[in-house]
Amino acid sequence: MSEFAPTTIVTGASDGIGLELARLFARKGRHVTLVARRRERLEELAEEIAAAGAVERPLVAGLDLCEAEALENLADALAAAGRSPEILVNNAGFGLVGRVAELDPAEQLAIVDLNIRALTALTLRFLPAVIEARGGILNVASVASFMPGPGFAVYYASKAYVRSFSEALAEELKPHGVRVTALCPGPVRTGFQARAGFDYKGEMKAVKPALLPAEEVARQGYEALFSGRRVVVPGLVNKFFVAAGRAAPRAILLPLLAKAQQAR
Repeated sequence: MSEFAPTTIVTGASDGIGLELARLFARKGRHVTLVARRRERLEELAEEIAAAGAVERPLVAGLDLCEAEALENLADALAAAGRSPEILVNNAGFGLVGRVAELDPAEQLAIVDLNIRALTALTLRFLPAVIEARGGILNVASVASFMPGPGFAVYYASKAYVRSFSEALAEELKPHGVRVTALCPGPVRTGFQARAGFDYKGEMKAVKPALLPAEEVARQGYEALFSGRRVVVPGLVNKFFVAAGRAAPRAILLPLLAKAQQAR
């Protein structure tokens, strides 16, 4: 793979945290490969990054990571461009608010397919290249990964997988010089909220102090990866939520979380 130039793959790069991470990696002088379903948004971002002075225009891969051929199509695009993954940023994901028994089963399985299966498949597919490059993996989890989430159950469970997988992988890959970080943001102003089906109104106004700009979350994730931190929770309020969630008895915590999801 030494004849290929290194690249940073960013999934879910068309919006929110993924978009800001792509911008940040490019500003730091790294070539970026942009992956998301909305190719037109990726092309716009690629033009913006190139106009901002990037050494090379990002590679654009308009793919639905839940499709069976997506991984090989991405691998083929990288090979054709003469690129090899050095850093993998697994950001793509979504969630749905509602009770498990009431939500569409296919949509809930799609959460598992994207948040867990696709993330794992990307990691396994490109891990040999990342190891050879002594690169890194940044997986976007969530503060949801630290607790169960009645009313948002499948999403919370999927992010618990992401954090657990990331921490274990960090230990396994340490002898290879590969850094692995789980970025665990709280609420962020992105397109995620609209797809999940909630907004911060009514009782959920209390959550607003935890909101951080996507660019700040991206910055903290980037810095955590290159400083070798396994887990980073951006924001003091979110750190408090995580600590409180770990300390609170489940008999108290679960009803509170269920009420919070209903308020959305």
